Amino acid sequence: MRQEKLTNDAIVLLKQLIETPSFSSEENETALLIEKWFQNYGISYQRDQNNVWAVNAFYDENKPTLLLNSHHDTVKPNRGYTKDPFKAIIDNGKLYGLGSNDAGGCLVSLLATFAHFYQQKDLNYNLVIVASAEEESSGQNGLNSMLSIIPKIDVAIVGEPTLMQLAIAEKGLVVFDAKVTGTPGHAAHPNNNNAIYNTIDVLKWFQAYEFDKVSETLGVVKMTVTQINAGKQHNAIPAEVDLVVDVRVNDQYSNEEVAKILSEESPCSSIIPRSLRLNSSSIPKEHELVQAGISLGRETYGSPTLSDQSVLPCPSLKLGPGDSTRSHTADEFIYIQEIEEGIDLYIKLLEKVL
Repeated sequence: MRQEKLTNDAIVLLKQLIETPSFSSEENETALLIEKWFQNYGISYQRDQNNVWAVNAFYDENKPTLLLNSHHDTVKPNRGYTKDPFKAIIDNGKLYGLGSNDAGGCLVSLLATFAHFYQQKDLNYNLVIVASAEEESSGQNGLNSMLSIIPKIDVAIVGEPTLMQLAIAEKGLVVFDAKVTGTPGHAAHPNNNNAIYNTIDVLKWFQAYEFDKVSETLGVVKMTVTQINAGKQHNAIPAEVDLVVDVRVNDQYSNEEVAKILSEESPCSSIIPRSLRLNSSSIPKEHELVQAGISLGRETYGSPTLSDQSVLPCPSLKLGPGDSTRSHTADEFIYIQEIEEGIDLYIKLLEKVL
């Protein structure tokens, strides 16, 4: 299929996606747009809730399967926008709009790439594509819900903005709810066990603590106290202080290991993980997908940000047009040229392995 038409159609679809609100769990209308796109290209597809997916025309269950995935939900626009977040505006080579960079540009580029290979025979891999929902909220009805529905996958490309460089590893995430306790009492009386004062040493512990194992690609485990809450009135010393701790886990630890370490070593009265399912992920540098990217002049790195890779049971590569530093920012944009180059590079990469 002619690549120029695919690219032009992908940009048109991205404009439509931008102008159709699709907050996490509210992606019905953008799912309909993606369905229509498949229909226009004669691609047989299925939909489960707000996830839309398809396999290549000559799917062969005896071959390994490569997943192409990106998401069509967005965060809500922040107050810093000076442009209408739901209007696709092209200005000086930039396409502005909510979700343009994260991850609409990746999604439409992967859709175009899938269409390019859809009718090709004798591929080394089957292709399955999932335009998924609820990525931004790590929801239960996103890509994780599709893994028992789509064919078993052996390797994946997850479309997130990486400037088309090869993110061969990604940190996992565990959020902990922690408590520091003390003796409640009246502020007018002496109290040597003030929960708020006790928190000072606890915060210093979190600030200074270092996990032993350092990853070659992802560096250290990063632990950050991000929220603190205590007290309801000025003259009462509270019984406890609530903390929220954000831990970005490298590929040297499982989430369960990190939870066990903090349970045993942290000076909190209690520290409980909200979920352990958002694991770190990686793909060997020797994998043919990575080597194909390197042969095209792409560089490898470890990504600190979380994506749907965290729910995949197989090696996965994060790769896509756009820049992660633009994600969730005011007046989000992607360069038109980045989409053109993204589709071209996706196709060239897959041509080397398919």
